[in-house]
Amino acid sequence: VDFTRALIKPRLKVGRDFVAKQQTKDQVNFAIEALSKALYERLFLWVVRRINQSLDKNNRDSRSFIGILDIAGFEIFKMNSFEQLCINYTNEKLQQLFNRRMFIIEQEEYAREQIEWEMIDFGLDLQPTIDLIEKLSPPGILALLDDQCAFPKATDKSLV
Repeated sequence: VDFTRALIKPRLKVGRDFVAKQQTKDQVNFAIEALSKALYERLFLWVVRRINQSLDKNNRDSRSFIGILDIAGFEIFKMNSFEQLCINYTNEKLQQLFNRRMFIIEQEEYAREQIEWEMIDFGLDLQPTIDLIEKLSPPGILALLDDQCAFPKATDKSLV
């Protein structure tokens, strides 16, 4: 009730007094969208910090690294955003689709037709990373975030 009232009729400090300002439907919708984006962003940053703590950034080796390939290659930022995760995730899905359609299926056909050729290694398959993000069972990061948004009184602790 207090949260709804704060969105519909926020109190503003004017001088020493507080004044309630009536918001339009569009203003309330904008505020809700801004709050949602900010909450997702903060939750994402919290998840990244928790992952980095568990992976011990100072002694990172190939077994404790999560990377998402995008069209330009691996993007490793000191601070990342939820939007960047979504962009990189989408690009990786497209890259996987491209690799599968253009190379893996073609090589399987060569094998079926017994054509002599050398197997080409396309590097690290990041399907496990994609699964970590999108899998429904067990739930991946996006499914867990979606579930938490549906629970009343959900917190970062209830996510973990």
